[in-house]
Amino acid sequence: MAVLPKSLFVLGTSFQTALASRRIKQKGAMERAQQQQTFRRLLPKLAATQFGRDTGLEPGLDYEKFRARVPLRSYEQLAPWIDRMVRGEADVLWPGRCALYVLTSGTTTGQPRRLPVSEEMLTHFRAATRAAMLCYTSRVGHAGVLRGRHLLLSGSTELTPLTTPPVPPAFGGDLATMLTLSLPRWAEQHLYEPGSELARQPDSAEKIAAIIARTRRLDLSLVAGRPPRLLEFAEALAEQRTGTEPATLQSLWPNLECLVLGGTVLSPYHDALRRAAGAGVRFHEVYAAAEGMFAAQDGEPALGLRLLADLGLFFEFLPLALYDESLPAGLGARALPLHEVRAGEDYVLLLTTPGGLCRYVCGDIVRFLSTEPPRLVFAGRTRTQLTAFGEHVAERDLTEALVSICQKHAWSITHFHVAPLFLPSRTGTSRGGHEWWVELRPGTVATPTGPILAGHLDQELCSRHEGYRAKRRSGAMEAPVVRLVMPGFFAHWLQHHAARLSATEVPRSRSDRRIADNLTALACFNPD
Repeated sequence: MAVLPKSLFVLGTSFQTALASRRIKQKGAMERAQQQQTFRRLLPKLAATQFGRDTGLEPGLDYEKFRARVPLRSYEQLAPWIDRMVRGEADVLWPGRCALYVLTSGTTTGQPRRLPVSEEMLTHFRAATRAAMLCYTSRVGHAGVLRGRHLLLSGSTELTPLTTPPVPPAFGGDLATMLTLSLPRWAEQHLYEPGSELARQPDSAEKIAAIIARTRRLDLSLVAGRPPRLLEFAEALAEQRTGTEPATLQSLWPNLECLVLGGTVLSPYHDALRRAAGAGVRFHEVYAAAEGMFAAQDGEPALGLRLLADLGLFFEFLPLALYDESLPAGLGARALPLHEVRAGEDYVLLLTTPGGLCRYVCGDIVRFLSTEPPRLVFAGRTRTQLTAFGEHVAERDLTEALVSICQKHAWSITHFHVAPLFLPSRTGTSRGGHEWWVELRPGTVATPTGPILAGHLDQELCSRHEGYRAKRRSGAMEAPVVRLVMPGFFAHWLQHHAARLSATEVPRSRSDRRIADNLTALACFNPD
């Protein structure tokens, strides 16, 4: 079937933008009704599976009984069911047989995951990508971004075989692979770069060079990716530039108007990305993960990201203060639907999806900034929050404290990592504080000493975080310790200890010393 001219899709998106603008301005019970409808659509299909029958799911089950009856589950608890799906069994977690899986590296949990992607999940990814784009066109008031090409920077989108004959074929890929597979034909032809063939190539410096060669003469209007990857791309582009060529992405691509950003807390990368992109390029944040796309920016950054409540995912929220990693029986009854959450609170995100995940604890912590309409931010991971001394400090709090200090003093962060530091105690109780490993960007005019930065961090976290402040004032926590390291230190560590990661991604915090002890050995610092 022939693909219609691009001008017709731009015109259609302009009309949809006007409709979306009106919906975005609505408050009240819209998202609540959307979530109720999603729950009613998901339940009969979940009930028709082996998992549903074993769990006691019924097509007409109301939410209160669902909340009381169905326990929360981690990936480890669902893994045996998913393994059966990979081996070709039908009707396990979702009706029919599943041949596609999102693969994750497991950099936080230590265990790679395979998450089922049904046809309905591909429909979700397609609809969520469209909704995130409409959030952007609605807030800028036009659909001009569709007139140019859209570059998605990711790893390889090649599908990986997960089975061998006689087992039915099953394949895996990362989130970018699923987004690419869910592209409608018109978007693949009129928008998508760097093209399917180049996108499938393994991630390497040669691939980045090939993408630059392919796109530098095109009319790009949008570039999307994780902030570290976008910076890596901008730096590679700068290395190829001659003295007379443009210095920013926008000067190379005059119609570039949008960077779509996701996958991490943006603040450490914001200033560097602004310099690389150009002053006229807008940032558009999305919140997406292997399990789906959850939220997108629909206003000013300070407002947070609007929850995408009508695209097939059913959301629940467990107050972080109640979370127990062992997921004891009865914990599910304390989870909240969307209409019961409160602004300013941190919650563990629970998902029920059209891929068969039911009350799945994905490990993300979210913080609502408003409830009408529901807007939130990603606050961190359950396994990366610092809890050794009862302080419950999330990754976002750590990140924003350090970024705020560095902005005040014109210091620029490259990488950092925070972990608990335990000190000897005569009483046998946990005693200590936080240990920060910080790498500043080369060229910082006046670098601080570790003790100076530690003092600033202590004051900033006391002013920002009630739990941290209470523990410091009571004497339950000692002052933080900061280890300033030389440029390239974290890249060296990644090369030797995290081969599955790119050299641009460092876990910012952990609740244990798995990474910090490696850093100590590498730096030969005295841990006291």
